[in-house]
Amino acid sequence: MAIYEYFCPTCRTTFERRRPMSEAAVATKCEEGHRAERTITAFAAVRGEAGFEDFAPMGGGCACGGACACAG
Repeated sequence: MAIYEYFCPTCRTTFERRRPMSEAAVATKCEEGHRAERTITAFAAVRGEAGFEDFAPMGGGCACGGACACAG
C-alpha cells in the first residue's frame, strides 16, 4: 500500500489516502463527497544538522550499484 495526496478544488483542502498502487489512478472523493485530484507530493530527506552535504546515499540508482559518480 502507498500513501497518495489529493486536492479537492471545491473545498480547497489537501488530504491523504492509503491505497494499493494498482488503484493510484482511480478517482476519489474528499470528506464532503467532492471529486478530488491526485497531486504530486514533494519529498526531501535531510540527515544531521549540516544538511544535504551530510547526506549519505545508500546505494542503488545506477547500474554500477553506486549512487553515482560512475567511477566504473
